[in-house]
Amino acid sequence: MGYITLPRRLFLWCMALIYMVAFVSLYLQIPGLYGNDGLLPARWQLRYSGKALWEQLLSSPTLLWLAPRLGLDTQTAMELLCLLGAALSLAATVLESLRDSLVFLFLWIMYLSMYQVGQVFLYFQWDSLLLETGFLCVLIAPVTSLRGWRAGREHDPVTFWLVRWLLFRLMFASGIVKLTSRCPTWWGLTALTYHYETQCIPTPLAWFAHQLPVWWHKLSVVATFAIEIAAPFLFLSPLRRLRLGAFYMQVVLQVLIILSGNYNFFNLLTLTMCLSLLDDEHIYFWLRKKYTPNPNQGTHTPAHTHLEIAVWALIGFGTVTWFDLQINWDKWTVSSRTVFTFHQFNQFLKTVTFPSVWLGVLSLTWELVSSMFRCACVEGFFKRFLGTVQWTVFGAAAVSMFAISLVPFTFIEYDSNTSVWPGVRQGYDAVSRYQLVNSYGLFRRMTGVGGRPEVVIEGSMDKVTWTEIEFMYKPGNLSAPPSVITPHQPRLDWQMWFAALGTHTHSPWFTSLMYRLLQGKTDVIELIQSDVSQYPFHQQPPTYLRAHRYKYWFTKTLADGSYPQRWWKRVYIEEFYPTVYLGDTFLESMLSQHGLKDKSLPRRVSEAAVPQVVKWVRSQVRGVSAPLLLWSLLFCSVTLCLLRGLQLEITLKTKPTAAKAEPKCTAPPHHPDAKEANSNDKDGLGQRQEEEREEVDAEEDERRGEEEESEREENDVRDELEEEEDGEEEENKANSVTHI
Repeated sequence: MGYITLPRRLFLWCMALIYMVAFVSLYLQIPGLYGNDGLLPARWQLRYSGKALWEQLLSSPTLLWLAPRLGLDTQTAMELLCLLGAALSLAATVLESLRDSLVFLFLWIMYLSMYQVGQVFLYFQWDSLLLETGFLCVLIAPVTSLRGWRAGREHDPVTFWLVRWLLFRLMFASGIVKLTSRCPTWWGLTALTYHYETQCIPTPLAWFAHQLPVWWHKLSVVATFAIEIAAPFLFLSPLRRLRLGAFYMQVVLQVLIILSGNYNFFNLLTLTMCLSLLDDEHIYFWLRKKYTPNPNQGTHTPAHTHLEIAVWALIGFGTVTWFDLQINWDKWTVSSRTVFTFHQFNQFLKTVTFPSVWLGVLSLTWELVSSMFRCACVEGFFKRFLGTVQWTVFGAAAVSMFAISLVPFTFIEYDSNTSVWPGVRQGYDAVSRYQLVNSYGLFRRMTGVGGRPEVVIEGSMDKVTWTEIEFMYKPGNLSAPPSVITPHQPRLDWQMWFAALGTHTHSPWFTSLMYRLLQGKTDVIELIQSDVSQYPFHQQPPTYLRAHRYKYWFTKTLADGSYPQRWWKRVYIEEFYPTVYLGDTFLESMLSQHGLKDKSLPRRVSEAAVPQVVKWVRSQVRGVSAPLLLWSLLFCSVTLCLLRGLQLEITLKTKPTAAKAEPKCTAPPHHPDAKEANSNDKDGLGQRQEEEREEVDAEEDERRGEEEESEREENDVRDELEEEEDGEEEENKANSVTHI
């Protein structure tokens, strides 16, 4: 594989951006979900039993145990952690020097602290995925705070490979569980005829996608299986063009999901992980920059081309054969059906699960050996020794992460899971509470086949006239268009979707929701309508509440091809929650049954500076639209990065070129600096010599200080003074490309 300097930097930048989105989105919902007057107060999860702090952290690893020692109540501590996480991740998106291993460690710890008390509202697969990917960032990011560790980065391909392995596990398992669940819609290839209207929060484009013909939906399911089951094996391929092909297949799938559904930051996180399939050469291709290949990378031979053609032909042939694809030239349609049985698929799964593990072992071994070879080629005994130590430490960490990930990965096949070495299983059990590795499987079964179930809450003052309580994002009003809220996740709206699939007893928090609405708690009302004035009972809480279950369907285009006036149609099904009021015996019994009665008084808010600052920030964001706030932060972050990149590019192009005639000192050919130096020479930029460096003013020094992390990372094979100075311009070039 070629150099991965630029994909790795871009990956860390995207991860900082996603952390910011996750923290801000959660922060806006903390009072209503976890506050003292929220649905599931987080302080209930932190029972202080007199244990030592260390024992408390071991039982539930969260920084919220420190809140009483700092004079903070649990809600204020959660808001403070989210604000710190959002500020730190926002700073990391703008300043590359903050994309440090320790910074990502702090971000991971803060999000894990929230996850531990998040209960059902934080137990989504993408929250676990963010924690697992976030911990990998700790291994991938440079340790700029330790000067001795900043030079050698020969282990980067090894740690970055773990992201590829995680992407493989995510996509392969997501494809497999669709068939192992025996869901008739996936086996009948009709899942997408229901998916667009039954997903949690569809977008307006989902309505149009739902109108497509059935044969197209079935063909799309076939393509999904090919992308999720067959293509992931290409992630581990040693052939670069196979990985690039798999990359673009994943990008197409994720972009289509983003356009048709609101899945918060999940698809953005998956796209970020796909960057592990790229190399510097392809990033340069995107930016139309000249590139000099890695001299140790090897050339692409005709044999490689033939092998690539054979692989794509095999995938195509298998897809056509297993799903009996046939073209009807008269109607210009493609028919498809599943021709294999569940028993045959189960045998296939038994056959490929362990070989896929060994394929991962071979791929990781190749990265380890290649990195060890690069360490051995480093000039200078001290730097070679330091590089070897780093390779040993990070190599051991990569092997350990790979080993414990085999336990959740093999959950997809029982026999393979029982064959995992007991020592590996013990290691997994020891760290499972930290969410270092997890099992995945998205869209296991297609819900709402007979219609999309939806719970509608109604309120009344006199038990005669009832008014529907409309949520901001989930379907309710038949005439309201579907929302576009990515990357925000309205966690109450999501849980309302899950609640509609069963009875209210399966969702204990729903009783708490009814109770808080009867009390007129503003924090909970803002989860339903951020603009409280839009809430029908904002002046006085309703006396009575009830909930009914409906079935919703997308409307269809009219016979003349015109569009209907409404987006939805619905049919009443049954009562979901009986009529209740404050003091109602049924409501009281349900609160007691689910342990939702507050027996302890909340801690009084301190008058200290920190709680007051947190309270002031909360007052500033009340009533603000969450999607609007998130998109504003994203726009500002990206704009600042682009402006800094353009400024750096202009600075480089306007530098004096008098040093061109001076002899050049290039980095050894085995290091990325050699590649970047040669590439820069072809661009006519040359290398900066001591004479040029002496003319750099104070402003340029300050700019280079902000790029310190990149300079540290690239100077592992240069002499302490001369070669570090000579290679500085190549480093700036890489930074410029990254920012743009």
